[in-house]
Amino acid sequence: MTEKPDHIGHRKRLRDRFANGGGEALADYELLELCLFQAIPRQDTKPIAKLLLKRFGTYAGVLHAAPEDLRDVKGMGDAAVIALKTVVEAATRLARAEILNQPVLSSWDKLIDYLRIGMGQKKTEQFRILFLDTRNKLIADELHQEGTVNHTPVYPREVVKRALELSAVAIIMVHNHPSGDPTPSRADIDMTKQMRDVGAPMGVTLHDHIIISRSDYSSFKAMGLI
Repeated sequence: MTEKPDHIGHRKRLRDRFANGGGEALADYELLELCLFQAIPRQDTKPIAKLLLKRFGTYAGVLHAAPEDLRDVKGMGDAAVIALKTVVEAATRLARAEILNQPVLSSWDKLIDYLRIGMGQKKTEQFRILFLDTRNKLIADELHQEGTVNHTPVYPREVVKRALELSAVAIIMVHNHPSGDPTPSRADIDMTKQMRDVGAPMGVTLHDHIIISRSDYSSFKAMGLI
């Protein structure tokens, strides 16, 4: 897979297409190639990009794959893994910037985009808390618990304690369903009510509980569950 002159020309043509037409001008495997150019300077990255898509299914699946799984693909070393993970981190920070210092309840679509980028592709459940001030602006986004593929323990009193430490007056709970189905379970519903009831006397309002999956989400507020 040593790079030949035609591969060098291919890289230039791909860069030119991106420069002139943006990401929409490239197929998924070509965009992956572009991401890998700097990390893999002396090889043809097209076969690697196609192997990645074959293994992980989609562009998003590749970017969110575990580092150890990415390294299993022929041609992928540490530098290449870091290159892809840098793309994910950049996307996450851009999405976060869209909601920082904004009332999150009136920036709903941007909030969902941010959560989907950060959590939608996770293979294990994460439980995050968004802490809000009196104007519903985001104070902090913190990982509260991380569990197995289908169970994350949640402790409402710890969440409320942290809200008070941050001077937050409201929270939005968020967790992901790796199964892809964002439908709340009975345990999700019971825990949400418990969180609401523990927080209310302490002046901490539960605005919503959002369940994120790879392609969809559920809002407890919209479903009338809060």
